[in-house]
Amino acid sequence: MSGYVGIFVSDPWLQNQFTQVELRTFKSQYLTMRRENGRLAIGDLPVKMSRLKVVGENLTEEERASFIQDMYQNMEDEVDFELFLRVYLKLQSHTNARMGSGAKNSSAFLKAATTTLLHTISESEKASYVGHINNYLGEDEFLKRYLPINPSTNDLFEIAKDGVLLCKLINVAVPGTIDERAINTKTVLNPWERNENHTLCLNSAKAIGCTVVNIGTQDFIEGRRHLVLGLISQIIKIQLLADLNLKKTPQLVELLDDSKDVEELMSLPPEKILLRWMNFQLKKGGYNKTVTNFSSDVKDGEAYAHLLNVLAPEHSNPSTLAVKDPLERAKLILEHADRMGCKRYLTAKDIVEGSPNLNLAFVAHIFQHRNGLSTQTKQISFLETSPDDTQVSREERAFRLWINSLGNSTYIDNVFEDVRNGWVLLEALDKISPGIVNWKIANKPPIKMPFRKVENCNQVVKIGKQLKFSLVNIAGNDIVQGNKKLILAYLWQLMRYNILQLLKNLRFHSHGKEITDTDILEWANTKVKDSGSQSHMYSFKDKSLSDGIFFLELLSAVQPRAVNWSLVTKGENDEEKKMNATYIISIARKLGCSIFLLPEDITEVNQKMILTLTASIMYWFLKQPVEERPSGASDSENGSQLDTLSNSTMDDTASESSLE
Repeated sequence: MSGYVGIFVSDPWLQNQFTQVELRTFKSQYLTMRRENGRLAIGDLPVKMSRLKVVGENLTEEERASFIQDMYQNMEDEVDFELFLRVYLKLQSHTNARMGSGAKNSSAFLKAATTTLLHTISESEKASYVGHINNYLGEDEFLKRYLPINPSTNDLFEIAKDGVLLCKLINVAVPGTIDERAINTKTVLNPWERNENHTLCLNSAKAIGCTVVNIGTQDFIEGRRHLVLGLISQIIKIQLLADLNLKKTPQLVELLDDSKDVEELMSLPPEKILLRWMNFQLKKGGYNKTVTNFSSDVKDGEAYAHLLNVLAPEHSNPSTLAVKDPLERAKLILEHADRMGCKRYLTAKDIVEGSPNLNLAFVAHIFQHRNGLSTQTKQISFLETSPDDTQVSREERAFRLWINSLGNSTYIDNVFEDVRNGWVLLEALDKISPGIVNWKIANKPPIKMPFRKVENCNQVVKIGKQLKFSLVNIAGNDIVQGNKKLILAYLWQLMRYNILQLLKNLRFHSHGKEITDTDILEWANTKVKDSGSQSHMYSFKDKSLSDGIFFLELLSAVQPRAVNWSLVTKGENDEEKKMNATYIISIARKLGCSIFLLPEDITEVNQKMILTLTASIMYWFLKQPVEERPSGASDSENGSQLDTLSNSTMDDTASESSLE
């Protein structure tokens, strides 16, 4: 949608303060606020801006009102979009000045990968990430013509402009995320191919747990360095922390004093496990302080010196702890790390300055290289997962990544633990159906009193019933208690409701009709049939879908150039089916579908995920301008096709509501 910035904002200075995605988001919020009263006056802003990040979360309504009254004389003046943006920027600047670097939602590895107003990058971080890229991608057949990158230049951002580097980096972090057959790799890409790569990159980054709410494809093409570096930092963090869980490193049970703590350890985010591991090793070395962060607590280098002495005593230097100058000690620490074979992620100056990103990366790499845990893996019953546990784990992953993609203020690492206070679910509900949550009776974390959590979860259940969810025998306390089956049942219905609402708002905003599972099924079959194929899907649990052919036919029907049929297998065995499934997922993401399923969800025909995949493709297709659709499908034609289908309340005949 080229040129829309000019439509939204005529002031060049304002244009430069926001990314394109931010502008689109703010425009939507502004229009919603206006729609509620028919107009938007300056006097309305203190209340209305409560729903905006940063200024809504860190300033009270009274503080916003006082600040706005000091700036403007007449509270009845109407607010246009540009004035709305200026007020937001002034409030945000006021918030940052008042709260300093400790403002809410500041985060080590850029959970939200953009900071309006201050678009600076750390040269140390850039140099570190360039070193990482050179190390892991230096032998890549396509990229080796561009690597190694010189960290003292801005070549990184130029090379990233075609999207190939970022896609390959995602596959280093989580192997197999992107089917590399779907990446457009040519020496010179046209704008369409380049945009496809960036779309594939962003949707795949979401699918491995990156936050990309404020990043769009145009930001890469324009070379917005802080956004590119922010995304790279998140991808590298995911790679470095990949082994910090009990499934990958069962030896982590050594950190536990009591087997009852297993659940707690499994629910911790990787950064917390890394800190716990570090303190476990430091205790062995007689270091009495507790390290609580990767910044101020490691600046003097003492913790590092003790840690490396415990892990690699054969390389220790007695003078490391004896020297008084922290910078000198930091240099000796890095020499010790070099001798034990650890790649450098930071300089001595980065240690002394307490760079949180680089210190975390340094400790994570030490863990990867030598964790100092027992090589004797104990037989632990909880690690022996049944097929049901595997299915639960996959669904938990899909719902976690989906919730995080909504851009809530709270980033979750474990669904079953992090939704128990109800706040995350209330935020998700408010994103999906704005205004549905009664925030006056909601309790904001941290919540110490258990009954306050129950109050939040009771509202979650009440809203679910309001949205016609099937919630028989589900109470707020079930969520507080972490009942996995019931939490998954609720989240599935919430995710499905979101998809159906997106489709309804897109196609039926003037008709007021509900979209049903049957509509989605019928749409997909009609598209494939109209393209001349004989493939057919009888339901979302049709076992014939396991070879992937139907979805490749569907993707080809909605975008004929999407599928390279010479790369498609017959799907006659498990390996061929998986190859097709990975290709389907990457092609769908490359088109612009936001999906969180795994190849196994296709090969095993997980009806919930099959529904989300089909609906996402349908949503993408119906968003396209009519003139760009293949085979001359028009709005009226698509409308009449869907109008003839059932428009009753949520119909489960196609998915057979998989809550059994």
